Amino acid sequence: MTTRNAAIADGSAQELIWLLEHPPVYTAGTSADPQELLDPRFDVVQAGRGGRYTYHGPGQRIGYVLLDLTRRARDVRGFVHALEGWVIATLADFGVESWRAQGRVGIWTHGPDGREAKIGAIGVRIRRWVTMHGFSVNLSPDLSHFGGIVPCGIEEFGVTSLAALGRDVTAQAWDDAMLEHVDSFLAQLEKPCPPESA
Repeated sequence: MTTRNAAIADGSAQELIWLLEHPPVYTAGTSADPQELLDPRFDVVQAGRGGRYTYHGPGQRIGYVLLDLTRRARDVRGFVHALEGWVIATLADFGVESWRAQGRVGIWTHGPDGREAKIGAIGVRIRRWVTMHGFSVNLSPDLSHFGGIVPCGIEEFGVTSLAALGRDVTAQAWDDAMLEHVDSFLAQLEKPCPPESA
């Protein structure tokens, strides 16, 4: 990803969006607090993105988004806002209402118990105005694997998945739905970010 980022910045490679899955791993962002690594039962990787600890594994869809913001609005907050909106629009295709939460990065919904829970994480890095890293969405991961960390440093809310909400969504179905919204996502990057309250 770092190599591709540099190549995009110097004009020798095209932009890229990767949709993929990782084996079980904990990743640490640049703000990770070692006290939030509760049970390192999987490898722990220093990811270089913003944010704290998160889990990636089977049943989770990850999007690495490498885009040149010099060709669009140079707006970090606007990029994150658009990325969140892309995930929210895709979740709606599967009948899941989700939202941004003031002061909490990520994508939120109501879990099976009706309480607010995180269904998607956001973690990015921007180097020379080219984006890296991106998002993860819980399709059907083993949610107990999040128990080895304090996900994104937020203790008071749990995590959920499409499967936990009764939606059986394959990786291919998710990818196809995301691609249906990609033009709208890219169009959002042309505009300044809306105010914080939006």
